[in-house]
Amino acid sequence: MQAAVEFIYDTAFSIPDEQLYARWLTACAKKFDATSIDLAIAFMDDEALHALNVKYLDHDTFTDIITFDDSVGKDIVANIAISVDRVSANANKFSQVFDNEIIRVISHGLLHCLGFNDKTAEEKARMTSAEETCIKQFHVEHKSAKHVS
Repeated sequence: MQAAVEFIYDTAFSIPDEQLYARWLTACAKKFDATSIDLAIAFMDDEALHALNVKYLDHDTFTDIITFDDSVGKDIVANIAISVDRVSANANKFSQVFDNEIIRVISHGLLHCLGFNDKTAEEKARMTSAEETCIKQFHVEHKSAKHVS
């Protein structure tokens, strides 16, 4: 599978192992039948993501993620913007570890590109199940990365 994943930082936060995350995203995309992925994932603060939300979606609210999806069929192409502030606040709110919340949010953006939605209760349940699949896949990728000699 052709895969390109770029991480952009407009905050002090950074992904500790970009290659691990790129492999994980590629594995998740394959699991849901994508044929290729080309992702740019930008990490920013609440104010920057809020400005994007107002400018491009006309939503005057804070959010944890916005996915700009340009995918065609199973060829995934997207720009994903994530508020590290919101992810941190949500991790505290839902008694989650920040690292698990960030992979949940990243997988959420990818899953939107793969046709998952979260408007109805049924769609939310399907999205949550798919997020759990991706989170488990992250731990598989992480474990195999530690055992590579």
